[in-house]
Amino acid sequence: MMTNNKNHSLGAITFRSDDEALNAGFEWAKDQALFYAHHGEDPVGLWYEAALPGREAFCMRDVSHQSLGAAVLGLQAHTRNMMLKFAENISETRDYCTYWEITGGDIPAPVDYENDQDFWYNLPANFDAIDACYRQYLWTGDRSYLDNPVFRKFYDLSVTEYVKTWDKDGDGILEYEAAYGRRGLASYNEAGEYARIGADLIAIMIAGYEAYAEIVKLTGQGEARAAEYSAKASELRKRLEEQWWDESNGCFYIALSQKGDFIASEAGEGQFLPLYYGVIDNAEKREGALREAIARGASNVEGMSYLPETYYRGGSDEEALRSLKALMEPSLERREYPEVSYSAVGAVVSGLMGISADGISGVTTESKLAGELTWAELSLVPVLGRTIAVKHQGTTHTEFSNLSGAALRWKAKFRTEAAEGQTAGLNHNGLAIQPSVERDELGRTYLVAEVEVEPGETHTITVG
Repeated sequence: MMTNNKNHSLGAITFRSDDEALNAGFEWAKDQALFYAHHGEDPVGLWYEAALPGREAFCMRDVSHQSLGAAVLGLQAHTRNMMLKFAENISETRDYCTYWEITGGDIPAPVDYENDQDFWYNLPANFDAIDACYRQYLWTGDRSYLDNPVFRKFYDLSVTEYVKTWDKDGDGILEYEAAYGRRGLASYNEAGEYARIGADLIAIMIAGYEAYAEIVKLTGQGEARAAEYSAKASELRKRLEEQWWDESNGCFYIALSQKGDFIASEAGEGQFLPLYYGVIDNAEKREGALREAIARGASNVEGMSYLPETYYRGGSDEEALRSLKALMEPSLERREYPEVSYSAVGAVVSGLMGISADGISGVTTESKLAGELTWAELSLVPVLGRTIAVKHQGTTHTEFSNLSGAALRWKAKFRTEAAEGQTAGLNHNGLAIQPSVERDELGRTYLVAEVEVEPGETHTITVG
């Protein structure tokens, strides 16, 4: 499908590399994603499709996942409007759930909602939305995600009343019981018998609590409250790593059955989503989960759409590139599912090109080029109210341009085996500079330089 969108500020981002299949895949993903964007002609306002094609609706899980791809396509306002729709519909009469899926007509999708006692809902969704809103703030700098009272009420109710309502045994983890029917599913894995608890639910609760703690700090609600929710995340991480580890298979269990038995590994969200959300601290267990995720993959395109980002975050860049190209492959069944195109665009930006932002004026880059891919560049990338371009040559040379907007702080990271105190250095615009040395959450070492980039400037940093 091709877009006939007439707003030329949308989809301006471009990608080029020495891999023509990857280039063509990015162009397809961009056009396919924009095909699903709606620009205010419907009662719901700005929105893009994030559900089964033809349903004319957007779903909490899909919007949360599609939001980065949407941001770099210029659809930041669309995402904000959709997230506000979810936030404003949280309700005590729905046990502090909101609507799982909303149509362009601004009503809950009839296929998922009958009334406040009978509707489809997956329990990870509230925490997923909190995490997605925080990530949108980091990328766009849009403080409405922090300050809008509708968002604030949704965050606060989700980490308090929502948890109290769905955590019947008070152990800190939400649970699903068979009597709930389609309401309150405890995993994003919807195949087979519904689990009592999914490993992905715990992972997304961790991510949601951590995001909430950061929002609390950024909005001046007090260090004590932020620490409270950071501690909740830490406690859940400890339980996931200790109680959910399958020692015999060297990976995590994916779910707890209704009978109270752990369910061993298989392809599914319980295996790869804890990696996608980056919540596993133990290096050995993280590597075990990554090996299992690579071996198992995903059972459908919805799951496949998470794999490139999952593998990039796990440090498996070659596998990430392979899965990214598989997601773009024209022969892929159900490739037209909106989550596929949006997540492919997002994975190129945040994964392959390693671009991230801090919500204010800082942009970080890290080349994750792998295999036979020797160079790649993105241009006209909207971030933090600016427009930037990034070009990587291998993993040792990066060019960064501030094409428009205010000055920003560029942080360039280069993976290295050099230990702190050794003489490895960086060159900035041809002149030697002394880098700092950092370690990431995977324990890898980086040479790092930070420079101010004024509007219209291009800076180059290389290793050596």
